Amino acid sequence: MNTFLTIEDLTVTLGTSCPILRSVNLKVKAEEVRGLVGESGAGKSMIGKAVFGTLPTALRITSGRIILDGEDLQSLSPRERRRIIGAKAALIPQDPLTALNPSRRIGPQITNRLVDILGWHKADARLRALELLDEVHIPEPERVMRSYPHELSGGMRQRILIASAFAAKPKLIIADEPTTALDVIVQKQVLQMTKEMQKRHGTALLFVTHDLGVVSKICQSITVLYNGLVLEDTSIAQFFKQPSHPYSAALLRATPKYTDPDSSLMPVPSAVIRAADEEVRACDRIHQNV
Repeated sequence: MNTFLTIEDLTVTLGTSCPILRSVNLKVKAEEVRGLVGESGAGKSMIGKAVFGTLPTALRITSGRIILDGEDLQSLSPRERRRIIGAKAALIPQDPLTALNPSRRIGPQITNRLVDILGWHKADARLRALELLDEVHIPEPERVMRSYPHELSGGMRQRILIASAFAAKPKLIIADEPTTALDVIVQKQVLQMTKEMQKRHGTALLFVTHDLGVVSKICQSITVLYNGLVLEDTSIAQFFKQPSHPYSAALLRATPKYTDPDSSLMPVPSAVIRAADEEVRACDRIHQNV
């Protein structure tokens, strides 16, 4: 199986001395679903922003390479990078209400990327949008195309973002916690739909989340991030059977057990946090001496 996204030794800093991502190495193979997990603030979303070239202006990549389908994105001009990413990668953002333009109808928000970036004819783009809305089980797609985001439910808006992500037939999709703002029932539907679409289109998927329950349902492999540092990278089967890093094992123990509602919550021990922090400091010392 070919590797479609390769991140090598990626370091992102705030200014010159405050690392946000620390020598991150990550691979997503063609048609693979990889989970990227970690606490809030661990740097999960920053990896996606680095791939798409949308890091906040205060942050910069100080080392490393991002290779998308054989193209070293760091070596490309901004225009060429946008063209490559527009054709080969897409994002499912976290909050559909803020991701969708409230002043524009749904139809153009799906079709404009196809027309403006990839040069599709408007009629073909519209047919593609209707086809995708049907794929994600949205009733009356013609009516939805004419609707504004506020006229639709949260679940429908998230389905539209999923449809939009698949519109240009990308080889890689990064889903940035797409179920966070949804209730449990809608979350299950969205996860099932995302998995169905991924299998149908043969797309590589990097699924960013803090929910290990979600990871267990749709992912084949997992990368665990702590304070910008990768602590574990393994298969889902191995992770849930016998994680290699103490922090990963502590995360599993801290996950609520729905089959045993009376069980006590297990916080991550302070000793594990101290050891992980020392790994972070050791990585920083190595980076400073390079």
